[in-house]
Amino acid sequence: MGARVTRALRNFNLENRAHREIGKAKHVAAPRYPQHNDLTEPNPEIELIHKKDDPLLSLLKTVYVESKDPPEQVKPSQAENVNEKERRPLKFSLPGDPYGILDITDVPKGKVSIVEALTALNSHKQSPKTWTPEKIAQEYSLDITDTKALLEFFVPFNIEIKPPKTADPKQIKAS
Repeated sequence: MGARVTRALRNFNLENRAHREIGKAKHVAAPRYPQHNDLTEPNPEIELIHKKDDPLLSLLKTVYVESKDPPEQVKPSQAENVNEKERRPLKFSLPGDPYGILDITDVPKGKVSIVEALTALNSHKQSPKTWTPEKIAQEYSLDITDTKALLEFFVPFNIEIKPPKTADPKQIKAS
């Protein structure tokens, strides 16, 4: 109810008020800052910069610079750098092709595949006396320091299956 009253008062004599506002004289723009006119005049210092200086030009013509490029050294790309001698065939691979791992047949020396790393870690965990870091490094063509760090800091998951505490476990019987 109150909205109707305010709308009626707001729209009362709206057309006359609009014509009155449109008919008013326009405001005069503010005067420009006086230094603005000074910037448009040519400055002698700026003209001096753009002017050709003959003595400097003659001195510049006397300078002779001779440069030679160093001989080009072709850096072999990663693929060219790894020769057939520097690669070794995979020792273990996954059965099936879940993630495209079977496409890999060999790896560079100093690197192992995920399956080989897990196999080496598991074999070291099962029998650390026979699978020493030196033997693993020799078997997979790895650096001994990297192998020791791998065995120290990367531990595969431990899965433990604990038997139930009671002798007769409760089971849901199908009816």
